[in-house]
Amino acid sequence: MMIARWSIDAKFGYKQSVIDLMQRWAREIGPQAGFTADKLRLITGSIGAREATIQSEHVVKDLGELNQIWDKLGTIPAHRQWSKDLEPFVVSGSNRWEIYRLIDMGSGS
Repeated sequence: MMIARWSIDAKFGYKQSVIDLMQRWAREIGPQAGFTADKLRLITGSIGAREATIQSEHVVKDLGELNQIWDKLGTIPAHRQWSKDLEPFVVSGSNRWEIYRLIDMGSGS
């Protein structure tokens, strides 16, 4: 299993607008591509992290599944429009993907 984490920074004064748009994306657009609510969470900086950063974390089986989801996102007109709606509220060039592997902790016995 893997965590695909997408990060973006809100412009000063627009953090709640970005959060609202990302919540809408998680409800309306993400599921169309395969990002389901049970495998997604939104987080934001609080202590020791930039407060302007908002991240969405998605649990995926592997890179193949993630690639299929990314391919599907590119075909969804609502995703393109959402990106345009988001743009005025974020720091240009701050978006990025980070991919992490989940480590099986086993039973420990």
